[in-house]
Amino acid sequence: MSNNPDVIIAGLGAVGSAAAFHLSSRGQKVLGFDRLAPPHALGSSHGQTRIIREAYFEHPLYVPLIQRAYELWEELETIAKRPLLRQTGGLMIGRPDSSIVTGAMRSAELHRLQFEVIPASQFQRRFPALRPADDMVAVWEPRAGVLFPEACVEAHLRAARLKGADLRNDEPVEDWTAGHDSVRVRTTKGVYNADRLLFCAGGWIRKLLPGLAASLVVERQVQFWFEPRVNAGQFRPDRCPIYIWEYEPNRFFYGFPDLGEGVKVARHHEGLPTSPESIDRNIQAQEIETMRQLVRRFLPDADGTLRSAVVCQYTNTLDHHFWIDRHTAHRQVLIASACSGHGFKFSSVVGQVLADLLIGGKSDFDLSLFRNRSFG
Repeated sequence: MSNNPDVIIAGLGAVGSAAAFHLSSRGQKVLGFDRLAPPHALGSSHGQTRIIREAYFEHPLYVPLIQRAYELWEELETIAKRPLLRQTGGLMIGRPDSSIVTGAMRSAELHRLQFEVIPASQFQRRFPALRPADDMVAVWEPRAGVLFPEACVEAHLRAARLKGADLRNDEPVEDWTAGHDSVRVRTTKGVYNADRLLFCAGGWIRKLLPGLAASLVVERQVQFWFEPRVNAGQFRPDRCPIYIWEYEPNRFFYGFPDLGEGVKVARHHEGLPTSPESIDRNIQAQEIETMRQLVRRFLPDADGTLRSAVVCQYTNTLDHHFWIDRHTAHRQVLIASACSGHGFKFSSVVGQVLADLLIGGKSDFDLSLFRNRSFG
């Protein structure tokens, strides 16, 4: 395998593991490398939970992709014989003219999704854990829920290996070259040739593709778990859905029901620029207090003891849409950064899309938001 793979994959996290599964499932000889041993806690796909949602406020183009992603997660659950997704319903909360409310309604109406607009006056009865301002509303979507990221990555990797993929941990890609119709990759342990090369290395992709350095920004993020102060039962997943809150124009935080580890909340963006090598994994008292201020304001019963907090990283494009495109100079090289803090839920379908592009050269999905980007 290592001497004649069809495809080499650099990076085996959320997207790389899914691509390895889909490629190997179609008979491709896959050789994959990761500098660590995924699933791990040093990238973007850890922290026990990730949100999955359908009425996508960022852009309606994402809806067909996420609908297929739901199907693929269910198929992977069957293969893995373990739960990977839990449906809780979801709330997109903000003022009526906020980007999250208007965007979610736009996607729901365009794709004829089931949804409901809930005024703040109904929250106390339906979702007593959440306390929006009187001038806020929420878009309720019943299919939203929780993915378990470490289990998802592990399931894709295991399924890919069972299909014959050669996936190697602790072997970083050092550099690469491309010929007319082939590639050569050098890792810390050897040199390998293949027909095609896929980059999906998250924040580390900027070292492998320096031309992307100005177009991809790594951002430090912190996830928090608080013990409910009172009324802990209100945060159970049968009473509290996932939620994303636009509490001020273009400022967001999100959260989950208590699945046994406390109430998980985090701010969405506004983290400091960093790099995978220099990211500060220490959490300061002021960061905890800033998060507490939002919890006190909108989830006051969750303002108890901080049980844990972890640092992760977003790899952001400049417009926060994904990057899925071929290298401008080497058509056999494909670049995938399904990222910007909202990509994990799509990794199952992005793996399918990448396999389509690498094998047949095209995808049935509209990828126009993710292409024709600046490559320095």
